[in-house]
Amino acid sequence: MSEPDPDPPLPPDEKPGPERTCIVTRQAGPASDLMRFVLGPDGAVVVDLRAKLPGRGAWISPTTPALREAIRKRLFSRAFKREARTSPTLVEDVDAALLRDLVGALALANKAGAVTTGFFKVESAVSSGQAAALIHAREAAEDGRRKLAGALRKGEAHTTSPIPVFDDLGGDDLDMALGRVHVIHAALLAGAGSEGCLARWRRLRLFRGVGDEAAPPRGVVHRSSRPTGPDRQD
Repeated sequence: MSEPDPDPPLPPDEKPGPERTCIVTRQAGPASDLMRFVLGPDGAVVVDLRAKLPGRGAWISPTTPALREAIRKRLFSRAFKREARTSPTLVEDVDAALLRDLVGALALANKAGAVTTGFFKVESAVSSGQAAALIHAREAAEDGRRKLAGALRKGEAHTTSPIPVFDDLGGDDLDMALGRVHVIHAALLAGAGSEGCLARWRRLRLFRGVGDEAAPPRGVVHRSSRPTGPDRQD
């Protein structure tokens, strides 16, 4: 496995950052709540999850329907003011990039001591309210899920909000991120070390339209349906 991206975790969305305008909805919001795309050297549209790649950028609400509409209406060419080529697999490519980003963030959280594994350790962390999230491998058996759901109910008595449950990663992904074998259940522990991982998990689920995470992330403020000044696309 290659080393995870050393970039710091995504910061909590507490303060609005610079605003950008979605090329699909024409709604303005903090850049941190949108997804940036750039043109590669060959004129192909490429996702820029870190918003760091050079050149002009086009910003989209980070959902699959928004991206599909941008492709269908050829909105990237309009945003970049030149021919922009979109791969037939662009949606799948973005999903895969988000998944890789999540695996890297989970690896960093693990290095920071913010992940615990092993059924009984996970059960203890969840039932005591120490967990920021409960993680199941996609192929986890129903029996284990059911037992940890009981621990989850106990743990939520110690918290002010529900503890999210994630099962978006397969066992191989968890093994890779955590440097262990046969990881089926894990707990992401509350604290600074888990914030970036949670942000990336929510971003993946928002893109996929999964469950409660498909709602706009906390802090999104659409101040106008159409920009009053020139669109910022950098």
